[in-house]
Amino acid sequence: MPYLTQKSQVTIPKQARIALGVKHGDEVEFDINGGIVTVHKKAKKLPIEKWLGFLGRQRTDKLMEEIR
Repeated sequence: MPYLTQKSQVTIPKQARIALGVKHGDEVEFDINGGIVTVHKKAKKLPIEKWLGFLGRQRTDKLMEEIR
């Protein structure tokens, strides 16, 4: 049975990590509903998503026209 550490950390048991498909470095999210906490693996962003907004709010056709 996992315990809460002094730093408020809990180790996710191996069986739960396997079931969630999580490994070292993965992000997890917690949902709380009526006193019940569920944990799930946070979806990774696609590499392109980190650049969204970088070019501003230009229309794609306008941007492509400028590139050509």
